[in-house]
Amino acid sequence: MTEPGSGSFGDAAGEMADETEVEFPQEGASASAGQPDPQAGHDAEHHADPHAEEISGVDNWLEEGGPLEPQDVVETEGDVAPSAEVQLAERTADLQRLQAEYANYRKRVDRDRQLIAENATYRVLAPIIEVLDTIDRAREHGDVDGGFKAVADQLEGVVANLGLTRFGQPGDEFDPNLHEALSHLGTDPEVSVVTCKHIAKAGYKIGDRVVRAAQVLVVDPVDA
Repeated sequence: MTEPGSGSFGDAAGEMADETEVEFPQEGASASAGQPDPQAGHDAEHHADPHAEEISGVDNWLEEGGPLEPQDVVETEGDVAPSAEVQLAERTADLQRLQAEYANYRKRVDRDRQLIAENATYRVLAPIIEVLDTIDRAREHGDVDGGFKAVADQLEGVVANLGLTRFGQPGDEFDPNLHEALSHLGTDPEVSVVTCKHIAKAGYKIGDRVVRAAQVLVVDPVDA
């Protein structure tokens, strides 16, 4: 009878051999444990993605939606950024051009505003010119006195303050831009140019704009 735990040494060794699997090193593995295999590193580099070196961290960052910073931009030969002096000159030229455009815009706005004001004044004062003509005829006949004189003087002052000015006096040199010749009264030895001898109706203008030309009778010089 064999005692428990007893047995031949060979049987025990055989059982251990069956339970233990012997691992053989793979091809390219290091012979000594714990030491990296240079050939394995070479093979890993050889089989790596050939396009891996072309994709930088910046490319990955842009693909993920990240912003591109100035320091991420690498200048290449033939694509050199302009110098600070060139950039300053360009910005100065842009600023001067912008200032000139703004100055022209202000001039146009001011001119249009003045024209609008003159047109509005013209529409208001043009009908009053006929009233002023009536006052002039009454004054020539000596009918402007008393309360009527006060009203006439006040009206003439109001229209003058609004920019309506009167022109045309006997003895003025005839100017076709300002005067309308109704008739020639012959020659006059006292004048050397065509001269306004009599003013039928005074002329009026607002600023440089003629509202109505003065209606005049003219005389010519003797040697004309």
